[in-house]
Amino acid sequence: MDNELNTNIKAALLSIGSVQVDDSLFPDKLESKATAGPGAGGTSIFLKSGNRRVRLTINDASPLRLVPEDEHVVIVKGNDVVARGALERPLCHCPEQAYITLSEKCVYDCQFCPVPKIQGGIKDSTKVLKMVEEAYATGELKAISLTSGVAVSPKTEIQRAASIIKQLTREYDLPVGVSVYPTTGSSEELYSAGACEIKYNVETMDPELFRRFCPDLSLYNVLDALDSAVNVFGKNRVSSNFIIGLGESDETVQKGIKLLTSRCIIPILRPISPSPLRKNVKITRPDTARLLKLGGMLKDMLDRESLCVDKSRTMCLLCTGCDLTPNKDI
Repeated sequence: MDNELNTNIKAALLSIGSVQVDDSLFPDKLESKATAGPGAGGTSIFLKSGNRRVRLTINDASPLRLVPEDEHVVIVKGNDVVARGALERPLCHCPEQAYITLSEKCVYDCQFCPVPKIQGGIKDSTKVLKMVEEAYATGELKAISLTSGVAVSPKTEIQRAASIIKQLTREYDLPVGVSVYPTTGSSEELYSAGACEIKYNVETMDPELFRRFCPDLSLYNVLDALDSAVNVFGKNRVSSNFIIGLGESDETVQKGIKLLTSRCIIPILRPISPSPLRKNVKITRPDTARLLKLGGMLKDMLDRESLCVDKSRTMCLLCTGCDLTPNKDI
């Protein structure tokens, strides 16, 4: 298939991160609304092409357009076809996973994240189990992934996540991953509950930027928790979102990747776009060249530490839609 996603095309699409979609041409079931992290509140589509997948936020101001073409779709920029593939149906948030946000609100006020501004709802175990049941009924479900804001306290979120994981693992023979803000002993509690993978997000490895963007949190606490998580979950089972676009230098990214991978933590380099709910925050989405440069850097350091992204069974490293993922995209 011509214009199939390759490394360069996916990097170019990710550098823009959005696409225009004519609602009359596409069914709602092929759209997904984000409820966690910097992209919360946005609606997206997933394009599958060959062995690659890309997630693009729907935005009427995007220079890209999604156009139907026979049984496929194409992404067009100006008069040129950039990519060709098929739309994937998200189950819960993304294809092939029930990726569920437990608390769609947060007491912390990280400056790049719209969740504290949205202050959404909280899903109880009944709601979560129902969502997983519906996803499982499609026959497409490969993994269950849970994430959460902090509605009251990190400890409360850990306890609630652990309780729900216990219920899920009793009912489903599927891998369960979890991404939350850590507490003392959280890795042991979540692993004992049945989680097989964990993600604690550093957000940035620049201490000054971390203090500016996440004034209520501690980078060093997250790093300590990640170290503990490796001891509990093991190699290739611990990851961390590392945002690209907050003003960090490439040297900072390189040093951060080196530190994390040397501790058997898999960094996920996440390109960020400014949220309309955070208009006063300066954010610059990385361009194609930078994504390729940093992605190559990440791949080299993962290989050096014999870390294998393709062994991941849940969450972002299974999906790959938002990032250039080593050993899958690059």
